Amino acid sequence: MKANIRKSFLFNLGIILVLCLLLYIAFFATLKCITRHGQQVMIPDVRGKEINTAVTMLKQMRFEISIDSTFEPDQKPLTVLKQVPDTGSVVKEGRTIFLTVNCIHPPQIAMPQLVNLSFRSAVMMLRNNKLKLGDTAFKPDLAAGLVLEQKYNGQQVKPGDVVPQGSKISLVIGDGMGKNTFNVPDVVNLTVDDAELTINSNNLQYSISLADPSATISDTSSATVVSQVPSPLNDIGEHNTVKAGTIINLMIK
Repeated sequence: MKANIRKSFLFNLGIILVLCLLLYIAFFATLKCITRHGQQVMIPDVRGKEINTAVTMLKQMRFEISIDSTFEPDQKPLTVLKQVPDTGSVVKEGRTIFLTVNCIHPPQIAMPQLVNLSFRSAVMMLRNNKLKLGDTAFKPDLAAGLVLEQKYNGQQVKPGDVVPQGSKISLVIGDGMGKNTFNVPDVVNLTVDDAELTINSNNLQYSISLADPSATISDTSSATVVSQVPSPLNDIGEHNTVKAGTIINLMIK
């Protein structure tokens, strides 16, 4: 009886070993099919393509697709900005391709503080906040090269005000004493009020001193200009010219 049991055990063990061997052979025979060995493809370049076009192209190559979005002001909406894995990578069919797409509606952002920054720093700040540089204008000011004003849609915009990313921000820059030259206006015999109006309209400045230091004037606005430096004409009768922002010294009485 023991012999029969031993034979039965060996018989069953043999069957188990044969089955294990068959399973081993079957596993490695189908492994190539399971892992799609040899079925590798190169990822095409879909950057810059419209998202629907890119998705259609990748799905035809049997890729899975995951889409995220960001905003770049210089790119068209719904354009593919980035892909992972990158162009030219060789991967297996069915791999997930991650696409970053430019969104349609730009997100809102708090306007940064640009006033008193140098022009170069202001431009870098705009780029970092995904804003664009709009028009630039120069204004006579001692703060040469510094931003004096920041505007959005022609209106002053304060730091912290909400604007869409990609918006154009116009800057007013200090021009030092100015690059443009003007004929010196003749304000002699004008009241101080009229002289001020004339000087300011020529982008110039002025200072006042009394022709008679011992005199007292209670209302300088109604006083009269008796002389000015520089004078309107030079010694040969030609117009004297000055830069914007130059100070005209007025003697009044």
